[in-house]
Amino acid sequence: MSSSLNKLNSINNNNDIEIEPDYTPSDDEEFMNPKQQRFFESLLLNWKAELLGESQGTLNNLQDGPIKEPDPNDRASSETDWGIELRTRDRQRKLISKIDAALKRIADGEYGYCSVTGDAISLPRLQARPIATMSLEAQEKHERKERISRDS
Repeated sequence: MSSSLNKLNSINNNNDIEIEPDYTPSDDEEFMNPKQQRFFESLLLNWKAELLGESQGTLNNLQDGPIKEPDPNDRASSETDWGIELRTRDRQRKLISKIDAALKRIADGEYGYCSVTGDAISLPRLQARPIATMSLEAQEKHERKERISRDS
């Protein structure tokens, strides 16, 4: 119990930890030390802010009014573009919820560990996909099972 409390206290103090702009987590450090946690927290928060900024731009465009192209072909093209834009924003909305879940895992001291095996997720995988919840091996096994059940 006290180790969980210590993890939580160290994570809550992540905002006090300064990381150099060129810092990259390395395997030479203790896995998910406060500096690494702060790095990934910062990465996730910046990604979320970027997505929210893009969605605000879409909202502003939607509020400008309906599509006003007089030519039916131009109007159809614009409507198709809007449909694609709205689907993209919906995917980003789902991504934001995954980012929020990753931030919660950081706060809970569970970030960076595979939800299936409990093993550490590799740092390169977390850097490439900071919302990852499974190690590469567990993810591949999951996808193979999914493919087999889909083909059945």
